[in-house]
Amino acid sequence: MVVAVLVALATWLCAPATLPFLASASAEIAFTTCGNSNDFACGHLTVPLDPSGTTPGTITLAIRRHRATVGEARSAIIALAGGPGQPALPFAEAFAELLGPIAATRDLIVFDQRGIGLSDPLSCHALERPDLYSSFAAVIEACGGQLGPARGFYTTADTVADIEAIRVAGGYEKLVLYGTSYGTKVAEQYAQEYPSHVEALVLDSVVPPNGPDTLNRPTFAAIPRVLRQLCAAHACAQVTSEPVADLAQVLARMAHAPLRARAIGEHGATHKVALSSNDLLALLLTGDFSPLLRAEFVTAVAALARHDPAPLARLVQALGPNEGEGEAEGSEDYDTPLYYATTCEEQDFPWSRALAPSARIAQAVAAAKALPASTFAPFTAANALALSNIEACAHWPFTTPAPAVEDAPLPNVPTLILSGADDLRTPTVNAREVAAQIPDSHLLVVPGAGHSVLTDEPTPCAHEALEALFVNAPVQACAPAPTPAILRPAPLPPLRLDQVSPARGYRGAPGRTLHAVALTLSDLIRRFALALTLGGASEGGALELRIGGLRAGWAELTTRGVRLHGYSYMPGVTVSGRLGVETEDLTVGGGAGAHGSLRGMPHQSLTGMLGGHHVTLPAISLTSAAIVVGDAQESSHLGASDSVARRAIGVLARLLGSGRR
Repeated sequence: MVVAVLVALATWLCAPATLPFLASASAEIAFTTCGNSNDFACGHLTVPLDPSGTTPGTITLAIRRHRATVGEARSAIIALAGGPGQPALPFAEAFAELLGPIAATRDLIVFDQRGIGLSDPLSCHALERPDLYSSFAAVIEACGGQLGPARGFYTTADTVADIEAIRVAGGYEKLVLYGTSYGTKVAEQYAQEYPSHVEALVLDSVVPPNGPDTLNRPTFAAIPRVLRQLCAAHACAQVTSEPVADLAQVLARMAHAPLRARAIGEHGATHKVALSSNDLLALLLTGDFSPLLRAEFVTAVAALARHDPAPLARLVQALGPNEGEGEAEGSEDYDTPLYYATTCEEQDFPWSRALAPSARIAQAVAAAKALPASTFAPFTAANALALSNIEACAHWPFTTPAPAVEDAPLPNVPTLILSGADDLRTPTVNAREVAAQIPDSHLLVVPGAGHSVLTDEPTPCAHEALEALFVNAPVQACAPAPTPAILRPAPLPPLRLDQVSPARGYRGAPGRTLHAVALTLSDLIRRFALALTLGGASEGGALELRIGGLRAGWAELTTRGVRLHGYSYMPGVTVSGRLGVETEDLTVGGGAGAHGSLRGMPHQSLTGMLGGHHVTLPAISLTSAAIVVGDAQESSHLGASDSVARRAIGVLARLLGSGRR
């Protein structure tokens, strides 16, 4: 499956809506109380399948409205989700929280775009049963056929027409358009189509009007910059001096075939893992939503450059086969047929639509390989082709001509453009392109933020800028925030016990083993935190999370505590036992270190015997990592927003942090 998740729009679909269309969608929306919310009212609006009125049929849009708290609103905020294919209604409460200050005198309107969620979602049997087809290309071709001729009416232009229908039916004079990622594309096109109805724009993680680039060239250009930013201020002092050179070295070793390595599964079993350049690209893109993953990426690549593949194998195994393949693909309510219906029809592919699929692919491959190697370095044109929608959309049964360049001006209305400095999916160059088209816009680049700034920023800077925009106050630039320790690249894992210095105050094997235990517990915390950011598991509401060690063994986290089963971070040192609310007993074994046991004591320390010597692991050795996990979770750095993840982080902080006793 492919990764690119944004659309380009043909101007021939952008003709103003006809008078019959406006008449057909101008009835007032009947809102009723939502059964699951006291803050939102639920409504529906039926709009034409074809906004031009040529093709018969209708679509019913599901809408939620949050009333202005002051007066009768004459304008509304339209909140647009990403995708294409991501429903917006599940995020209605989150939108209200993010936009609260500007919603006091405006209604907030959230709706599932046509073909998504509760707005007559698209579905096709081919994507539900891909096992019946010989290839994914055959699945896409079959899906297009199953959707029928109506598949051509799910473009950005059609959604823009729906927004205008909502404005008219809602009786609003103007709209504030707030979009994230693909939602910015929709907002920009509405502003181009209906400039007199736009009060303001808030564009977060921007796709330019004629984007995205089919080969994702801005993404590849941003990778070296983002990696070097991660290592600024000596953050990688114990890891590498040049993360981009490490990545280039590893990619060169993967040039002809994936590398082979082994990773430890959640029950301690060893699994063979293939490590490819496309896996590295998927890890980098997933890092847009997980700064911890991106920090781990730097360490893992540096380790492999030094011939230790275990850290990278563990990351690739944790990512799984479906991660990194789209903005929300893999989420339960993401509409994949809609994604392809929009993307394939609208993206500007380097081929003639009149050609057969194989000829289309040949044209696209030739276009990619004709570009300078520096365009994608340290990756290659082959990675760009794999990342793109080219292979899938070459088999799409097109219903429209290739898109033309959209050159309508954007209105010079109050505009806040937000860009995460670490965003690879929609890099800052996109934001600068749009800002240049709106003379009085405010471009805010947020240090330390990835994709979707308002939900990911490490400081309140973007939220303060949003409030400032609507009270005509100056928008202040964001100052860099200190990076929590857990979000910095971890030191390279040791390969031998003699690479570990003795813990302070101790000597020989007992001192080295004690330090190795501290490193093991720190790794344990990072691994649980990372597993939660990638979707921690729960069964029947009860927390149940298991991870494999780096070298051997495994560990599990439940609401009752942490249990280690021969968990090994470095060869020859294993840790087993429990870290719980009432019981804290660890056994240290393995073929390299000093054997013994440690028990929890008052003042948050572990004490016991290693190799016949009395040792104590001070509280700071245990608490520092756990505390920053909690701090990072509170500031939304880790992205683990569900209740299970929050509860698990609390367990870790309580067991190993300042609240342990």
